[in-house]
Order: sequence, then structure tokens, then C-alpha cells
Amino acid sequence: MKVEPHSYPVDDRVHVGYLAVPDGFGDGVARPGVLVFPEAFGVGEHARTKAEQLARLGYVALAVDMYGGGKVYEQLDAARMETAALRANRREWRKRARAAYAALSAHDGVDAGRLAAIGYCFGGATAIELGRAGDPLAAIATFHAAVTLKMVDDQPFSAAVLLCVGADDPLVPPDTVHALARELDAAGNDWQLHFYGRTVHSFTNPAADAIGKPDTFRYSPAADRRSWTALVALLGDTFLDRKQA
Repeated sequence: MKVEPHSYPVDDRVHVGYLAVPDGFGDGVARPGVLVFPEAFGVGEHARTKAEQLARLGYVALAVDMYGGGKVYEQLDAARMETAALRANRREWRKRARAAYAALSAHDGVDAGRLAAIGYCFGGATAIELGRAGDPLAAIATFHAAVTLKMVDDQPFSAAVLLCVGADDPLVPPDTVHALARELDAAGNDWQLHFYGRTVHSFTNPAADAIGKPDTFRYSPAADRRSWTALVALLGDTFLDRKQA
């Protein structure tokens, strides 16, 4: 498995993600690709680690830079200013996500017919926005994501969807999660909603405890492990179906 910076354009900016490729990549066999949209802090260790884990499973994974220049924030307040600006301009938000999709789908050795998007916190909401933007994803998975309601002119998308949520997460309103479930149900998507008891925000990130607000941000080894197992099953089932088709 190898990880290296991967640059791609968004308008006049250069975005710098991290591409993780499995052993044997470049042998002429097209492999499924997975976009990894990071938490609000940017394309840091958490997103890169998840991309590396996916590469070890045989996928080509791109940890996405949503801000440009590979920016990573240390302070939550500064990161939230970036995400708030994108949430207020969903066309721009989706454009940046779609640029990452284009970069991964065009990469040599990636099977453009078998692409998925996963995301954590803000990144999970970004994965849903990418699906709503119309790019043909096989699967979408979100983890502790405060998703948005769809826009009026959004069309249904066909991806299989996995939603992983802490049952006690104060940053993820249950109403929006259930609204998304209704949207997916009405569109006929294959979808799953997993709630993890006694679990709050950032349950997949071991660094969450350092924030010092355990009632809001807290790592859960059990929820991290269980949600990852659900993701692996989703990708295996979905990509196998696409290959057979």
C-alpha cells in the first residue's frame, strides 16, 4: 500500500488530497475507488488513516481536500467558519466535491463504474451532497454527519446508503437524519440507518477526546469498529453487484 499527495484543480485553486493505492496497483486491473471526505478540520490524519485502511482492502482511496492547498485546521472554531461558508453556498460545496470525484474517476487504474463516497462529520454531509449533485456513485456512507435537507430541484440518486449515527450526538439532529431516510425511501434507495447507543459525536476519531468536551466529542472504539464493519460489508456487496452487472 502506498500513499502520496494528489493534486487536482477547482477553478483557480489547487486542491491537494492524499491518494492511497493497494499493493499491486498499476497491474492493469481496474479497481474500485472510494472518496474519503474528512471532518471539518480538513484532510488530516483521520481521513488519511481511513484512506489507508481502504487501500489495504484493495480499494483506491482519495482523502479529499475541501479547502484548497491541503489546508488542515487545528482549532475547531476556525474550521467551522470554513464549513459554515460552504453550507451557505451549496453550489460551491458540491462543485468542490465533484472536482474530487472527477479526479478519482479519471485516475489510471480506477474503475469509474465502481465509485463510492464516504465521509465523517462535515465530510459525511459532503458525501450526501455529492450524491444529490448527480454523480453516479455506487455507494455512500456517512459517520456522525449532520446532513442537510435536499434542495427543491434535487433529483433522486441511486447509490446504496449507510448512515452511522451516535444516538446521543448533540450535533446531529435526529429530524434531519430521519428526513434523509424518508428521501432515500421515497427514491427506492437501498439504505441502512445504524444508531449506536451511549455514543456522541466523532466516535470514529481517536483524537476526539483531546477536544476536552466528552459530552459532545468522544471516541468510541466499539462504534468505530462496528461502523467500519458495516462499511466494509456495504462496499463489498455494492461493488460485487456492479462488477457482475
